[in-house]
Amino acid sequence: MTVEEYNRAVDTYADKLYRFVLKNLKNEHMSGDIVQETYEKLWVKLEGVSFLKVKTYLFTSAYHTMIDYIRKEKRYTGIDSAKLGETSSSGHYSDLAEVLERAVDNLPEDQKSVVMLRDYEGYSYREIAEITGLSESQVKVYIYRARIYLKNYIGSMEQVI
Repeated sequence: MTVEEYNRAVDTYADKLYRFVLKNLKNEHMSGDIVQETYEKLWVKLEGVSFLKVKTYLFTSAYHTMIDYIRKEKRYTGIDSAKLGETSSSGHYSDLAEVLERAVDNLPEDQKSVVMLRDYEGYSYREIAEITGLSESQVKVYIYRARIYLKNYIGSMEQVI
């Protein structure tokens, strides 16, 4: 990859990469750091990465860096990620986006990441498998389970509106 292609990769994918990490972490500063670290890794491996594969490389690298950060944070703060017992039936909401965001936040990290890559970023199952290092069938299972959880969390539209 040339320096011009690297600059084009920054212009083309930096915002999407930042949005993906931010949706998962909900921390602007850490998301920016992860994106910067991802582009630094790309710069170090500039000659070993083809421009045709740069998008997959960037999202894979950002995903793994983000997972490392999440694991490190859980170890230090003792956060319990098992929020699946919570439901939204405790009240009525007028903002569907707020309800959906809360539901997505409650997903386990693996399910959350694959749903974000599929539904927010538009990746295919095969591309998500390459990015996350999971098998394609495991990606499908995670997305299926996440969607079932989201459907049950949100409940009927009458409760939301």
